Amino acid sequence: MKIIITQSEAMEKGIWPKVMSAFGLDKDDEVWDKEQFILTEEQAREFGLIR
Repeated sequence: MKIIITQSEAMEKGIWPKVMSAFGLDKDDEVWDKEQFILTEEQAREFGLIR
């Protein structure tokens, strides 16, 4: 299973720093609010999105 999350959703859930790290982004990278990131099921569990 894959989980899609946008940058703004990740910010709302407080996991944006984890998503940034998982995708090799840093604070200087430009990212759109609606930019989508595809997480594996394992990543989604690790980030607390699913059980």
